[in-house]
Amino acid sequence: MNQLLLHLCLLVTLHSNCQSQSPSVGDTTYIAYHQQIARAQLAIANKQYKEALTGYEHVFNQYRFVFRRDYQAATQLALQVGQPDKAFDYLKKGILSGWTWKSIQKNKFLEPLKSYSQWKSLKKEYTLLEQEHQKNLNLEVRKVVKKMFSKDQRKALGALFRFSANGQNRYAQNRFAPHSERQLADLKQIISRHGYPGEKLIGSDTWASVILSHHNSISETYAAQDTLYPSIRPRLWNAVKSGQLSAYDFAKIDNWYVTIKSAHKDNHAGYLASTLSGQERDRANQVRQAMGLSSIETTNALLDIQQQTGMNFYLPLHVSGKIKVVEQVSR
Repeated sequence: MNQLLLHLCLLVTLHSNCQSQSPSVGDTTYIAYHQQIARAQLAIANKQYKEALTGYEHVFNQYRFVFRRDYQAATQLALQVGQPDKAFDYLKKGILSGWTWKSIQKNKFLEPLKSYSQWKSLKKEYTLLEQEHQKNLNLEVRKVVKKMFSKDQRKALGALFRFSANGQNRYAQNRFAPHSERQLADLKQIISRHGYPGEKLIGSDTWASVILSHHNSISETYAAQDTLYPSIRPRLWNAVKSGQLSAYDFAKIDNWYVTIKSAHKDNHAGYLASTLSGQERDRANQVRQAMGLSSIETTNALLDIQQQTGMNFYLPLHVSGKIKVVEQVSR
């Protein structure tokens, strides 16, 4: 299956070695943010929920902009350790960062909060809180990027109507690639003028990252000669450090480029693999550590905690969830 078609199928299911050197662990700003969140996630994995909540709170006290998923995690942790007032506080902050009432309602772990008077008050206040969230966004850029995303999805769907591998490859090279090049040129201009259009700028961490990931998954041949993504990559890394782009999203965007360019010989951060060898796991964990992200072992443990407790940490996961590590047996 053509890589572009595969990527589109993965997106539907969810919706739900790079030329530049890997970033250094010593980088500051939002790399430190993600590193602290990773330590809090490790505490969750060890069922140290109070310690984990303290870790999240330390981050909240340090940074003006907080990624939505971290308020979502803190809300549930507060409820888990018996602090409903604190849970409502983080729930409200989550709404101010774009957590929708529909998504909140779907979270079964939050059901106990419905018995409190604060729930009704928050529900009445929701519209005003959502409007306040919108005020912090660049709605003009949001409109433009959303349109670009929709155009990208329609173009990628064209691969579904090419039933042979050769047909899909021809479509990716001849039809999708020119479209994607225009998209990245426009995206590059947006980044230059406004910054990276992610959760902080436009309220969505999906649209631009999907456009970039689609570009990086066109084909091995295309990735080998592509100059657009390598030229934009340093700007993306700067966006990670400034908090405009989540390290999770950067890792997945970059993972597509490295994996496709290497013909799946380099699994990079491991987000596109369901099974890794011990050596591949170690490599993936090094990449994740450099970006401030939790290890594969911690992420797998968080999935177990989700299943055991009913909490939802809104993890930007590999398509199959847990990654199995197969250690090679020496003879």
